[in-house]
Amino acid sequence: MTGVPETAQPRHLIVTVYGLYARRTGGWLSVAKIISLLADLGVDEPAVRSSISRLKRRGMLEPVRRNNVAGYQLSTQAEDILREGDRRIFRRERATLEDGWLLAVFSVPESERSKRHTLRTELTRLGFGTTAPGVWIAPAHLAEATENMLRRLGLTGYAELFHGKHLAFGELAAKVRLWWDLDQLERLYADFVSTHGRKRRRRTDREAFADYVRLLTDWRRLPYLDPGLPAGLLPAGWIGIRAAETFFALQEQLEGPAERHAVTVS
Repeated sequence: MTGVPETAQPRHLIVTVYGLYARRTGGWLSVAKIISLLADLGVDEPAVRSSISRLKRRGMLEPVRRNNVAGYQLSTQAEDILREGDRRIFRRERATLEDGWLLAVFSVPESERSKRHTLRTELTRLGFGTTAPGVWIAPAHLAEATENMLRRLGLTGYAELFHGKHLAFGELAAKVRLWWDLDQLERLYADFVSTHGRKRRRRTDREAFADYVRLLTDWRRLPYLDPGLPAGLLPAGWIGIRAAETFFALQEQLEGPAERHAVTVS
């Protein structure tokens, strides 16, 4: 695999690098190190600087000098997002029917429609499906992440959260197909397996670093689109399970040598 995958924009790669290698040093990386690490991913310096500026405008990165060295540090908001992402991205377990469901019910006045848009966007980002206008559903294990999101964005006054079970009516597996776009998910999982599931030759640490950052960047959006739905409600031979097996097997192979390379770059 050469170059940057079409789906992996430079700013996404930078966020992955920060998530993997900056938090152990207080969330800070020097500009020189960011540029060097992204060069290993095929991203040139102008694209890195442009992407850093964009992340700064979005409140993800803050300029900080250490020992007179220019660099950028993760904002508190970014730290929170990455911490929540760790729980989602590296979660191996799927929900079970016994866990029950989380319902998010919201009502936003027309005069505050921007907050309605934010709520819909954030619930979608967390992996909720829609059962009816203003009624969203997800596996119950997303309760803490949802509550944290509502508090962080000041939206607790517009939503109510409920934990319960599906009692009636209709076949629940068929309902899940209506609430989530499983066909799109299947295509995305198939693309992931096609891109990352091939056998590889032995890698250098530098190659392992590049492969691991790309792997994690491509993977990290998928557990948000598929919030760990119970396997019994998914189509037989669900490719999402094979995609997860591919990700965790490669993570085990690549994580160590990738870190060895990252710590040597200054």
